[in-house]
Amino acid sequence: MERLFLYLIAASALCGPFSLAKHHYLVFNETKTWTEAQSFCREKYADLATVDNMEDMNILKGLAVPETAWIGLYDDVNSWKWSMSDPNFYKNGDANFRNWKVGEPNNDNGHESCTMVNSLDNGKWNDVPCNILIEPICCNVTGLNVTFVYINKSMNWSEALRFCREHHTDLVSVRNMEENQKIMKLIPAGKSVWIGLYRDTWKWADGSNSSFRNWRDFKPNNNLRQNESCAVTYFGKSGQWDDRNCDNKYAFICYAVPMKKYQLKLKLQGNSSLNLTDPVVLEGILRELKQRLKDQGVDGEPKLSWKKQSNGKIFN
Repeated sequence: MERLFLYLIAASALCGPFSLAKHHYLVFNETKTWTEAQSFCREKYADLATVDNMEDMNILKGLAVPETAWIGLYDDVNSWKWSMSDPNFYKNGDANFRNWKVGEPNNDNGHESCTMVNSLDNGKWNDVPCNILIEPICCNVTGLNVTFVYINKSMNWSEALRFCREHHTDLVSVRNMEENQKIMKLIPAGKSVWIGLYRDTWKWADGSNSSFRNWRDFKPNNNLRQNESCAVTYFGKSGQWDDRNCDNKYAFICYAVPMKKYQLKLKLQGNSSLNLTDPVVLEGILRELKQRLKDQGVDGEPKLSWKKQSNGKIFN
């Protein structure tokens, strides 16, 4: 039986009484736009800071952070898409047809992520809050045939989507001006209707699905329609968040994924004729150990290496 020492570095949790913060935050006082800050963080570390909970916020409060600093939260104002996602329904750029009213979409007050058509606007579209109550237009799709149905019942956009999917095919997708005109003929005078166009709202740059938010009162509000689509943590208000124009320049906070480092003392039992000074043999053992760790449920990609003892040998 031979005694060996293994030096283990793992990017995520191992079984055992170990604890480490999910994010390691780094503060940079140099001012950059949100996009510049994100590029820097992605090149050097992981990304702009994702904040999952108040524990993370308290960590940030304990750092020497300037009064205002970018974090990784942003409002994806250009992500407009149709609720009916079947690609076979759209041809020749149909999915990209838009008929916005002049000056729209403008995300007024910072909460407009659904689309309505008003009979008084000559078929033009307007982005509005998804919680207002108006009537929807549903569609029925059978093969290449599509028909439109006006529903004389007020509901919010999510309710309209659910209703249309339960009783028809979906909320209406408008693929061209001809279909837009057909819809206009269904809308009663003075009425507004939902269509199926919507967009994503605030989300994290790294793709995290964390729903934690720490907004200041009455934020986000896209103040004066100044394209405030990126978030800062504002330590003048206890670290609460504010929406700002992404082209403004502020300090910023990156995060790195902490590397967990453990030194494990192992015993190796094997063929006494095994040459444990052979680099090929040692590398093979590491590969086997790495696979065993994965089989045990270790996430990420463990990095293993041998550590020499004070006498210069890996084992005695």
